[in-house]
Amino acid sequence: MKSHLLALSLVALAACTPTSEVARLQAVPPATTALAVYRPGAAHPLPPRRPNAEMARDFIELGFAMESGRAIPAFSRFEGPVTIVTRGAVPATAIADLDHLIARLQGEAGIDVSRAAEAADGANLITVEFLPRRQMQAVVPAAACFVVPNVSTWQDFVANRRSAAIDWTRVVTRTRAAVFIPDDTTPQEIRDCLHEEIGQAFGPLNDLFRLSDSIFNDDNFQTTLTGFDMLLLRVWYAPELQPGMTRDQVAARLPTLFNRLNPAGRGSAGAVAGITPRAWQLAVEQALSSDGGLGQRRAGAERALEMARAQGWTDARYALSLMLNARLAPRTQGESALDSLLDAASIYRRSPGGEVHAAHIDMHLAVQALATGQTQLALDLTAQAMPLAERTENAAFLASLGFIRAEALAQAGRENEAERLRLDSMPAARYGFGSEDAARARMEEIARIGGAAQRLARL
Repeated sequence: MKSHLLALSLVALAACTPTSEVARLQAVPPATTALAVYRPGAAHPLPPRRPNAEMARDFIELGFAMESGRAIPAFSRFEGPVTIVTRGAVPATAIADLDHLIARLQGEAGIDVSRAAEAADGANLITVEFLPRRQMQAVVPAAACFVVPNVSTWQDFVANRRSAAIDWTRVVTRTRAAVFIPDDTTPQEIRDCLHEEIGQAFGPLNDLFRLSDSIFNDDNFQTTLTGFDMLLLRVWYAPELQPGMTRDQVAARLPTLFNRLNPAGRGSAGAVAGITPRAWQLAVEQALSSDGGLGQRRAGAERALEMARAQGWTDARYALSLMLNARLAPRTQGESALDSLLDAASIYRRSPGGEVHAAHIDMHLAVQALATGQTQLALDLTAQAMPLAERTENAAFLASLGFIRAEALAQAGRENEAERLRLDSMPAARYGFGSEDAARARMEEIARIGGAAQRLARL
């Protein structure tokens, strides 16, 4: 279930800046009836880069537990072709994004899945239903989107929400599932929900914070199914596995399966990461949550870092703990926060898939560089991060990097290039932030940061 968690966001300067600082942005044309549309290129996901033995352990932990920690006693999946249908007020971008996802599931995971206007009687079915966020959260307050077994409509879910029929731990052979997504959110969040919830409808129901190379990770940095995720789903639907198998039966078959389907991953695995304590997960969720005040979020981040150090972690869980503390640190702790960010980035760059997280840290540092007039550093950091934003199809991230880079170009006196980059970044911004107004608000927020640095330089 995709919950209300926030990835590392842009920082804002404490000082307010006048509206006149964004007057030069008028060169970017306002909304028209023929706005350019964001379209990612061909999918080019980050490949799986860990030993097969390690990924087999992850498969078991993802496949035989719920996010809550409840055990799943038997392996479950669909058997045979699966049809996906949509219901409700389907947003304009959703069908293209759904078809893009289906093509990837067919090609990369080898799953027999297709989209249809309606499913034939008796067919395996995944329904994707769109409805207002307020209606969803009246029933499931914490969910941004979610997937439920054995129902096909919202009415079915509401009628059965206290029934054992929708308990994933009791499902063996999957025949029906429903994905519920708000129809009044950004195109990118809808796309992200399609990837995560349909991925869970087909495969694992758990999320692991230590998996920096997977969408099955509640830190929300990977926004589309990765190479590891597609490999996992390909193994999930291998003929050697069948619904109803026990944990031990599945585990016995995984080494051969992973070695056959991912020969590059042959070799010895590293040390076992160990189970992540639930208390640490709750502390991270508190730090990331949009609910509660800054004090509560900061307390969660501090508690998570204390526990990560007590556990002796050196992996992505420790990096996330460092990054959250840096992001939420008081301004009086700026130097130590910077050290934490750099330490986190170093850990992530050594972690498979962690280069995406490191790119988000680069964006954070680029904002700081922009705010202090370090123009070339801002350009270097954004140039380093942008290929990862493009590769992971993260439009909001890509647009933010473009706007930061445009302000750095303006600081360097390259105004024509800056104006062109702002214009070129707008399609991704509209897709990522949801509207022309929201896109311009992000552009102007970053412009104020660049403008404040220019004024300070003139003092």
